[in-house]
Amino acid sequence: MTTRQTFTTSSHWGAYTLTVEDGRIVGVDPFAGDPEPSAIGQSIADAVDSEARVTQPMVRKGWLENGPGPAGGARGREPFVPVSWETATDLVAGEIARVREAHGNQAIYGGSYGWASAGRFHHGQSQVHRFLNCIGGYTYSVKSYSTAAAQVIVPHVLGLNFLDMMWHHTPRWPLIAEHTDLFVMFGGIGSKNAQVSMGGVTRHSTGPWLKECRRRGVDFVNVSPLASDTLAEVDAQWLPVVPNTDVALMLGLAHVLETEGLTDREFLATRATGYEKFRPYLLGETDGTPKTPEWAAPICGIDAETIRALARRMAQGCTLISVSWSLQRAHHGEQPYWMAATLAAMLGQIGLPGGGVGYGYGAIGGIGTPIKRLDGMTLPQGQNPVGTFIPVARIADMLLNPGEPFDYDGKRLTYPDIRLVYWCGGNPFHHHQDLNRLEQAWQRPETVIVNEPWWTPTAKRADIVLPATTPYERNDIGRAGSDAFVIAMKQAVQPFGQARDDYTIFADISEKLGVRAAFTEGRDAQDWLEHLYDRFRQGIAAEGLTLPPFESFWEQGIVELPVEGDEHVDVPFGDFRKDPAAHPLKTPSGKVEIFSQTIAGFGYDDCPGHPAWMEPAEWLGAPLAKTWPLHLVSPQPATKLHSQLDFGRTSANAKVQGREVVTMHPDDAAARGIANGDAVRIFNARGACLSIARLSDAIRPGVVALPTGAWFDPAREGSSLERHGNPNALSLDTGTSKLGQGSSAHTALVELERFEGPLPPVEAFAPPPVVSR
Repeated sequence: MTTRQTFTTSSHWGAYTLTVEDGRIVGVDPFAGDPEPSAIGQSIADAVDSEARVTQPMVRKGWLENGPGPAGGARGREPFVPVSWETATDLVAGEIARVREAHGNQAIYGGSYGWASAGRFHHGQSQVHRFLNCIGGYTYSVKSYSTAAAQVIVPHVLGLNFLDMMWHHTPRWPLIAEHTDLFVMFGGIGSKNAQVSMGGVTRHSTGPWLKECRRRGVDFVNVSPLASDTLAEVDAQWLPVVPNTDVALMLGLAHVLETEGLTDREFLATRATGYEKFRPYLLGETDGTPKTPEWAAPICGIDAETIRALARRMAQGCTLISVSWSLQRAHHGEQPYWMAATLAAMLGQIGLPGGGVGYGYGAIGGIGTPIKRLDGMTLPQGQNPVGTFIPVARIADMLLNPGEPFDYDGKRLTYPDIRLVYWCGGNPFHHHQDLNRLEQAWQRPETVIVNEPWWTPTAKRADIVLPATTPYERNDIGRAGSDAFVIAMKQAVQPFGQARDDYTIFADISEKLGVRAAFTEGRDAQDWLEHLYDRFRQGIAAEGLTLPPFESFWEQGIVELPVEGDEHVDVPFGDFRKDPAAHPLKTPSGKVEIFSQTIAGFGYDDCPGHPAWMEPAEWLGAPLAKTWPLHLVSPQPATKLHSQLDFGRTSANAKVQGREVVTMHPDDAAARGIANGDAVRIFNARGACLSIARLSDAIRPGVVALPTGAWFDPAREGSSLERHGNPNALSLDTGTSKLGQGSSAHTALVELERFEGPLPPVEAFAPPPVVSR
């Protein structure tokens, strides 16, 4: 007899009801209250029993036979040997103990990213960091690939933590719909990116809000090389800017404001500082180059009269300037964020309803949503006794250059000598830039350990792989600070093979290292769920909010908190605008810092004391463009979250011949003899990848767009050719600047040619060879 059950679950891309028959997920239905549910959820059904699952603990053959040491190219090439859980945990505990004793805890790098699961307890990053803190700490990373440059520059300019700025001090959609006349979107607002949000997004509202704003008369300008970077329904004016040149365009706009008397002098005098040092640069008094529209036009690719007209429009009414995350993932990525705040200060609209500057709309779901944000319910990670850290995008630099100094936000730091990498819930062979360089760096540590449900490119390049459960094979609680719902994520199916949840894995290793009591605090997983829930419940009681007892919540399955609505909307920087003396910003001056004495004091040649145009290492105006004449941008995919569920049906159905699709302009295609649907080779000095061409006039000529997320699949025999369409085989691995040291993945020049001959097979999802001991 067939058994049929339904389970509610949450994910970073939405809430769903899972239908399970005879132990298998056979149906995925989106939450009924979601106005625009994400199709990514349909891939959940493919996750549990994918051919890419890790069936049991595995150890790389060479490591098992020869012991720890630099791999010399063997990681990612050698077969694996299956072992028992007892053997695996002995090996892991023994290796951790060896490294700690011989080299100290700073020789352990604790990787992981927070996107592993929307569940608050089985949160891979929290689990591995808690475990490592219990054994004496580890070298850690700061900031994120998504927003590292922004996270460093925004506190200097606006005195706010960037995430706090984005969630609390970016104008909310009701204010925009009611008050904004002109919405200028540098980098666009891609509702496809807003499918996802950290911890879950139960109602996808970015698209509906954009349409509502347009219905109520808001005019939009999309400054991006891609017309698709905003919804067609908002009827945006498209300014197809040359990638990485937005600052030049902003300077051209600023020049018009200054020279035509459109600058708000009173705001600059009372609520900003340093304009008197920026203005001479703007007018060319310091370098002999006035930043006129005529100067900006050949750099950014937007004609001077269009720049001049836009500047005048911005000064005529209530204007909101937004900047996407993508703009700061480029060489000198701090500058567009700084310059956008400067433009908003020149207009004098910071602190007005619907005006000023906002960051990250559409980058993830929930930005701008009228909601009372409630954080909490994450597993405590404890305190890290080790103070050694790196900016997250500098992993390859760290592994390749132990002992070398580097600059970061005013500090002179040194790369540690990492002997052991422990990764849980992440795939750096998706996130990182220049994956061929990372491949080389990844061979340097003595041991790499990975907890992972699937044979990701990172798992294939590990020494010890511990099979972890998926979110559908364990109990958890879904809860996000920007979401109104708390969701009981009940186990829907049995664990695949010998998979165990990360908590059990770390508890068992902790036992062998003598710290089980510290790690577990005497609780099993279900005890922790109740504990975290009750702690959150008590915390929000102080806000006048109530949740049912845990038992009732677990039975009910989903609870909506009354935290969403227009009553939760206030005017960002409103108090500061009204009385800057009584409500100063948390900058050294208490004002918007157009010039930062702090940054100027660092003496960085790639980040001066005020926003400035500096040529990127690679761009279409560089001499290098004669060799590599196309600029590669790598937007977030519409069919998955980063590389998650790349093997699922939603992602697979969007590929052609099993590969990601690259969008290019018909003129660029014609010049290379390429037709729609042709297989193409995209290449530069760093590597090459295969893709399938899609021709479109909705992309600027000279630009090609290849989404991220295809599992890294290099040809095996000494070739740098990546077969699946991963743009990070080509991207530039250099810091945004000495200030932020973020990812510069969007700074990449390439060439593209028609691929002749039979296409090699894609083997990204195939497990590695497994042999007996």
